[in-house]
Amino acid sequence: MKIVVDAMGSDRGPAVEVEAAIQAANEYGHDILLVGDETLIRAELKKHGKTSHKISVLHAPERIEMHEPAALSVRRKRQSSIVVGLDVVKRDEADGFVSAGNTGAVVCAATLSLRLLPGVERPGIGIVIPTMKGTTLIIDVGANIDPKPIHLFQYAVMAHAYSKYILHKPNPSVGLLNVGEEETKGTDFIKETHTLLSESKLNFSGNVEGRDIYVGNSDIILCDGFVGNVILKVSESIIDTLVKLVKQEIKSSVIASVGAALAIPAFNSLKRKMDYAEYGGALLLGIDGRCIIAHGSSNPKAIKNAIRVAAESKTQDVNKHIVEELETL
Repeated sequence: MKIVVDAMGSDRGPAVEVEAAIQAANEYGHDILLVGDETLIRAELKKHGKTSHKISVLHAPERIEMHEPAALSVRRKRQSSIVVGLDVVKRDEADGFVSAGNTGAVVCAATLSLRLLPGVERPGIGIVIPTMKGTTLIIDVGANIDPKPIHLFQYAVMAHAYSKYILHKPNPSVGLLNVGEEETKGTDFIKETHTLLSESKLNFSGNVEGRDIYVGNSDIILCDGFVGNVILKVSESIIDTLVKLVKQEIKSSVIASVGAALAIPAFNSLKRKMDYAEYGGALLLGIDGRCIIAHGSSNPKAIKNAIRVAAESKTQDVNKHIVEELETL
């Protein structure tokens, strides 16, 4: 198994990507191709001393910055780490691609280079989140901010296949994010999507509200990319805020500090469940390949797990199942 990693994508690239590649090569045994500024990458590799023979480097002199317009940058920067890395996957010289870089650029480049799966009109970004009952896959969280009902239906089918074969949920339930549970609520777009889902063979559980997201009653939650991205960013800020507030309260008194010390095992368990790094980034579903988009502030563990998820998608042949279920469902 060979996974391409955009070494220049994260806020602290290539240091984070290099460390993640070393961890992934050692733990999973995969071959890792680091793409980016070769001088910088090799300097980071040197800091770790003798590294695995499973790690190789491909020079890409350009980098697409986070603030740059996606489509324009992909066209102009043909030697960027994102474009060069995806071209390797396109040539079937690697099995997947991981990047913590400009999300729009990754979506654009992946769609243009790898193309879409048969029957898919738009790719969708799905992210696995922790809930009270395990995990839920939310799609879309940023690939398409102005979709049609058929696009959300296809997201449901793609998420169904991923949940079934990667998350091991035999008959995942699908919920449609809305302002109320009643069928009559929501925009025409939501109502039409609701009709498509209701008439399908999917395990559609109906509308769900924002307060239901982390309850975990739905294995899959559908929404457009605008709403999904807001959910993602708000969730990140809430988790960060809660952690800071808890730390402030613990420091406010001796009794709280003693109680916190006794509760360390519980805090550590909660941290693991809430840690985005455990889930391996967001999945770009619908493209004819395997692409994982990680957060710009990702740490080595997050990138390492993104590499694992890319490899699992290949092993379980998720794209084959997506095509089959699009035809069936």
